Amino acid sequence: MEKRTDLAVEARELAGEDVQGVELKTRKENGTEITRLVVKNHRAGVKLRKEQGTYITIDIPAMTDNFPVNDARVEIIGREIRRLLPVNGLVLVCGLGNTEITPDALGPKSASRVLATRHITGELARSTGLDNLRPVAVLSTGVTGQTGIETSEYIESIVRNVKPNAVVVIDALASRRVSRLGTTVQISDTGISPGAGVRNHRRKINRDTLGVPVIAIGVPTVVDSLTLVSDLLRIEDEKTSGELKKLLSPRGSTMVVTPKEIDLLIDRASRLVSLSLNRALQTEVDLSTIEALI
Repeated sequence: MEKRTDLAVEARELAGEDVQGVELKTRKENGTEITRLVVKNHRAGVKLRKEQGTYITIDIPAMTDNFPVNDARVEIIGREIRRLLPVNGLVLVCGLGNTEITPDALGPKSASRVLATRHITGELARSTGLDNLRPVAVLSTGVTGQTGIETSEYIESIVRNVKPNAVVVIDALASRRVSRLGTTVQISDTGISPGAGVRNHRRKINRDTLGVPVIAIGVPTVVDSLTLVSDLLRIEDEKTSGELKKLLSPRGSTMVVTPKEIDLLIDRASRLVSLSLNRALQTEVDLSTIEALI
């Protein structure tokens, strides 16, 4: 039985630690665990069901309290994002998801707090002392059910017109464990498949489809119910798994589990992601100034 997860570190757990072509390094900094996993070849990608590339997983304490702009987690995550971005040039930030469904609101909520600067140029930039800002464009795509437009189509059309040097997409993810919800940030250079967290796969958004580097940032907000129960009961045989699937998905629909405090989790996670992204994009301006400008 396939156990559902969007996290590369969990995919490696499921595939086994002896998978060839996977490089894994873990370190700790200020109480934060940072894991860098590199899928080096196609065979390893097939085994893990992940695209070739780099996946950075940052495990942090549960976000039960708010945090200031100078929080160590912001600096750590911002630095890891910056390492995957081109040094210069316009960056397009896209918040994926649906604000009407709380577990799926991470993308648009995060994007709404990212400082858009593409329009601040020339005399306006000089007179306001903001001539050292990196150009950034920001959009929230909505979902196909709201717009009638595939998210990839929407982003591709914007990329053709504004010609960014890189695209950053933010989206909610699925984990195999409840303990990871709201306590893990994954950053990758492999792009994203919108809706994959709830098995609603859409056209991929990556370097191949857009023609520029695509950095994906996500926080797990849901657990597939079948994956959760199978893990808790340690069910491995296909017969029992099939019976369990009939019970949990009687009409073939997929059920997911999310914490009861998901609204607070999304609010804190989106703040962490947006602050970290602002830190990564605007290295010449302190975060207090950026917060005042938003």
